[in-house]
Amino acid sequence: MAVKLRLKRMGSKRNPFYRIVAADARAPRDGRIIEKIGTYNPVAEPAEVVIDEELALKWLKDGAQPTDTVRNILSRQGIMKAFHESKQAK
Repeated sequence: MAVKLRLKRMGSKRNPFYRIVAADARAPRDGRIIEKIGTYNPVAEPAEVVIDEELALKWLKDGAQPTDTVRNILSRQGIMKAFHESKQAK
């Protein structure tokens, strides 16, 4: 099963709010998820990001592929750097 870290859209019309989730790549965008990793609110100034770093690193180590947007969010939070450093330490 291919797992992706991606955004699940929540919120009302014209007021997006996203959950960062681990989901099967074949599932629809807002469909079944495996686990919730964090949240992303682009409407707030500045954008609010809350991520469980341990869960994100666990999924990345298990082979989950982040989408481009989630990769950018994780990079800004320093999680991708931590992931690459843990790979280099092996």
